[in-house]
Amino acid sequence: MRVSAFWDLMSHEFGSAYCRVLARDLVVSELGDRTARQALEAGEDPKTVWFAVCRAQEVPESRWWGPDQPPRN
Repeated sequence: MRVSAFWDLMSHEFGSAYCRVLARDLVVSELGDRTARQALEAGEDPKTVWFAVCRAQEVPESRWWGPDQPPRN
């Protein structure tokens, strides 16, 4: 996953303004007690960051791959 796809998914799920706040402020233990932005800046795979945010925010797995996309294995 590219970083741009990460931001597209974040925007779709949380809204264009709130997704930036969430990425900046939400500390996720699964990411080593870092925010999504910190993890991305440290070189973490955007897909790993996205799934960690989804779990932290209790996003249903059916929405993890974005709108109109079937869940993947």
